Amino acid sequence: MGALGKLLILFGVFIVLMGLLLMAGDKIPWIGKLPGDILVKKERFTFYFPLTTSILISILLTLLFTLFRK
Repeated sequence: MGALGKLLILFGVFIVLMGLLLMAGDKIPWIGKLPGDILVKKERFTFYFPLTTSILISILLTLLFTLFRK
């Protein structure tokens, strides 16, 4: 039971941090506007896929989690 409680607490902290990141996302000017992010605008359709931003965030999170793991 103790391990499940720790897992739930970590999951809650992760959700709070992601929420804070989403709230502050508008204030970071380069997030979502990097070269390689895909934006297709048509008359009645917009498709946006932040490919480069996703890769960059993935690398940063991998490094962060690797540091805290040890």
